[in-house]
Amino acid sequence: MEKAPEAFRTISEVADELEVPKHVLRFWEAKFAQLKPMKRGGGRRYYRPEDVALLRGIRFLLYNDGYTIRGVQKILREQGPRYVMDYRRLAAEAEEGGPALPPDIPDVAAEAAKGSCPSSPPAKGPARKLNGDTLVTLLEEIEVCQRLLSDADAKE
Repeated sequence: MEKAPEAFRTISEVADELEVPKHVLRFWEAKFAQLKPMKRGGGRRYYRPEDVALLRGIRFLLYNDGYTIRGVQKILREQGPRYVMDYRRLAAEAEEGGPALPPDIPDVAAEAAKGSCPSSPPAKGPARKLNGDTLVTLLEEIEVCQRLLSDADAKE
C-alpha cells in the first residue's frame, strides 16, 4: 500500500525514492540550512512533502546539471527554496519546448554555477543579456516615455 502524497516519509523511503544513500541525505542536511526534517525520539527523521521536493531539486542540480554544493547553496540563498523545488520541472518544460522560465523567476542557475552572479540579488523578471542593440532600444523607449510624461505635465 502506497502512502498519500502529503504523508511524511522516513529517511529510508526518501533515500530509495531519490536513489541516494541515507548518509548523503544527512550530509545534505548539514550543508543546506533550508533542509529541516522533523525529528522524533531517537533522532528519527520524518520528511515533509516540501522537504522531499527540495531534496529532489538539490539532487537534480547536483547530479544532472553538475552544480557544486557551493553553487546550490548560492542558488538557495539568492533564489530561495521554491526556485530549487521547481527547478527540475522548469528545466524539463524547457527541454520539451515548453515555456522556459516563468517571467518572475530569473534564470540565474548557469551564472551561479559559473560564479558570475552579481553580489546583489538579481532584479525580478527574466534575465537578459544587454548588448548594444538592446541598450539603444531601451534608451529609445525611455526617451519616448520622457516625452509622454513631459506632454502630460504640459497639459496640466
